[in-house]
Amino acid sequence: PTNHLDIESREALVEALTAYSGAVVLVSHDMHLLSLVADRLWLVKDGSVAPYPDDLDAYRAMLLADPEKDKARPAKPARPKASREQVLALKAEVRKCEQRVEKLQEMRDKLAVKLADPALYDDARKGDLDVWNRKYAEVMEGLDRAEALWMSSVDALEKAEK
Repeated sequence: PTNHLDIESREALVEALTAYSGAVVLVSHDMHLLSLVADRLWLVKDGSVAPYPDDLDAYRAMLLADPEKDKARPAKPARPKASREQVLALKAEVRKCEQRVEKLQEMRDKLAVKLADPALYDDARKGDLDVWNRKYAEVMEGLDRAEALWMSSVDALEKAEK
């Protein structure tokens, strides 16, 4: 019953499922949850189960489409879609970038706490202060780069999914 989870529970479930290296069969009506964790889709229809070659948006469109209209004229995409493998690779890249940004944000927060310590600003600890300021600047530069990479990977994924 994933549609009854609160936001925090759903986020915890997403983290657990994406971190798990084994196979999981997830049946849910929560399209957002499925889009975050599913890397392979299966179509259960007319008493059979088969790999679904497209993404969730195409699946939703297929469910909402008029079956008679589909039989009369098969739809042709205006431009070639990215392959399923390309989309999966882009999703993995987005997750990797998100994890890197989160790690750098945690480092930034820890360094900010360290730099907020009044004892660090004693004249006797000037050398320590310089070291911590350099580390903080390096983390901030890394965070800027990581956020830029994350944004470009999200853009690439969005373009591939259209």
